[in-house]
Amino acid sequence: MVKFYQHTSSFEHAWDNVTYAFWLRYPNPFASHVVGCDVIDRQLDPVTGVLRTTRLILKQGVLPRWGRGLIKNPDAYIVEESEVNPQTQTMVTRTKNLNHVRVMQVEETQTFTVHPENPKWTQVKTEARIISELKWGLTGRVEAFGINKFMDNSVKARKGMAHILERLRQNAALAASAPAAAAAAATPDC
Repeated sequence: MVKFYQHTSSFEHAWDNVTYAFWLRYPNPFASHVVGCDVIDRQLDPVTGVLRTTRLILKQGVLPRWGRGLIKNPDAYIVEESEVNPQTQTMVTRTKNLNHVRVMQVEETQTFTVHPENPKWTQVKTEARIISELKWGLTGRVEAFGINKFMDNSVKARKGMAHILERLRQNAALAASAPAAAAAAATPDC
């Protein structure tokens, strides 16, 4: 049995800002479970301009009481592969856990595109599959736990992205006002 999740959301920010924020999303106050994030490979296709990146993410897991006997260390290593195509303004990310896969495999795909109704916004389509290979009648319970946890974490991820986007907006406003403030300070009062 496999559990599926699909959700489409949007950010009231341009595609290039949202894709930039994606690289800056850790740390943020909504992702305290993320211990580390490292780029392990990055390639830019000189012909197409497509940027391909592979990152390794370490997350601290929290297990329900009934799951503590199944997994000794709840920390999870996640591989994230992404492709950014600036010509089509599309970013596709794929993530999956590398350990605990027999108990539960989580595979997520996100597609970031220019919003079809507002070119100044970004639409994000999230799809996930939760798969457990456990037997003994635990498969359904593990997959239900996984899908519920995924939905909760998706809300936190959107809040985290919104937080990073707001910080970028504030920094841009500060940078834009800095030359004017410097010019005003340099102008004599008389």
